[in-house]
Amino acid sequence: MVEARDLVKNYVSSGETLHILRGVNFTVEDGASLAVCGQSGCGKSTLLNILGGLDTPDSGCIIAGGREITGLNETGLSAYRGSCVGFVFQFHHLLKDFTALENVMLPAFMSGVRKKDALEKAKSLLDDVKMSHRKNHLPSELSGGERQRVALARALINDPKLILADEPTGNLDSEHTAAVADVLYNEAGKLGKTLIVATHDQTVAARASRRLTLSEGVLYE
Repeated sequence: MVEARDLVKNYVSSGETLHILRGVNFTVEDGASLAVCGQSGCGKSTLLNILGGLDTPDSGCIIAGGREITGLNETGLSAYRGSCVGFVFQFHHLLKDFTALENVMLPAFMSGVRKKDALEKAKSLLDDVKMSHRKNHLPSELSGGERQRVALARALINDPKLILADEPTGNLDSEHTAAVADVLYNEAGKLGKTLIVATHDQTVAARASRRLTLSEGVLYE
């Protein structure tokens, strides 16, 4: 289960305080999916970054898997990100000189999994996201939708309990948006992952078991 309690986040820009999150509260049960909707710049990415341990709130806390992560030091946060969270970003962040297969297996290999085992698991995940036929291609040789499917496989390689997807279809046309959304929700559901998706696309949000809207720092049904 993931729970946010009274999250507050402000930024100061040119002497002006920007209130990004104003006491955000919500709970997501294990294996459920949540879509956080809202216009660009409303704070969706900030919220996901805090949930994933990439940023810290000014006040409030995150409870994930029964423990408070907002009190962890950098070592603890790194361990949390590496073992408990899988990230899918709007920009895929695949390494340009590595094949799809190498990009997927790399996080597992870096976490201590034997190279042979990491490769086998990466092949299996690429098959799950219907990308096994492109496993030896570089990111530059893949379409936007294909790159996002590879990025999803990479997010799953270390078997995280929580998947955070930040505008995963933001750069895709309607056809590829539908295909990536299918894979994202289907894989999360099949594997029993908790999924939180930040999106401004209502067709993507409609796939989630629950939808919330973030506006002027407030999250509401």
